[in-house]
Amino acid sequence: MGEGEPDPPPAAEKKGTEEEEDDFGYRLFPDRNKKPQSFLVRSLFTFHNKCQLMLRLTLETNPYARLLLEALKQSGCTVFNDRHFSCENCDGCVSGGFDSATSQIVLCQNNIRQQSHMNRVVTHELIHAFDHCRAHVDWFKNVKHLACSEIRAANLSGDCTLMNEIARFKFGLKGHHQTCVRDRAIRSILAVRKVSKETAEKAVDEVFDACFNDLEPFGRIPHSKADARRAYKDFQNRDRYTANL
Repeated sequence: MGEGEPDPPPAAEKKGTEEEEDDFGYRLFPDRNKKPQSFLVRSLFTFHNKCQLMLRLTLETNPYARLLLEALKQSGCTVFNDRHFSCENCDGCVSGGFDSATSQIVLCQNNIRQQSHMNRVVTHELIHAFDHCRAHVDWFKNVKHLACSEIRAANLSGDCTLMNEIARFKFGLKGHHQTCVRDRAIRSILAVRKVSKETAEKAVDEVFDACFNDLEPFGRIPHSKADARRAYKDFQNRDRYTANL
């Protein structure tokens, strides 16, 4: 589960205490447990309409998202817009999340205001979905599994590009990308798990090298849309080459 920033937990069961629910970040995604509104009611809210329009544009035009959607399809996890994405209101500190119980990506319609932000959030959460599809990720009991996916999402989604870091007034030279990835992974864990900062840091540090260097399905760190387009082209060519063997 990942931060899109922090990712949400699976749909909460009615059993269990509020404290147990909070351990998995349920408080950040209040709409997860509400009865879905009708399409007519939802269509009257500008935030929801805007979220849906931005999502469609991302899925149709963004090279990061298009590559991930193709990779998920090839892995046997085809993504459908109306089934696997949900625009909802969330806590003010998060932008999105991956609900592993429903294999659904939550997009925080009250917090995502710009197309570039939507692009990053969708990419970030699709990386979590890809990890969920290809591996037996224990999102709730193994903090190292969560840490690994958060590292990969921060590394590959564009969260830590130079321009985004400058916009956050964070500057660095050698090794700044790795520092950004580490910091954002730790922040994501702390947002959705009741663990100490030391526990989150330890989990991230123990898996950092392996997970930072796991570049699937991009095959590289896409530092820009141009990089992502090249990665998408290489991914498509790789698939054609494999088919011809």
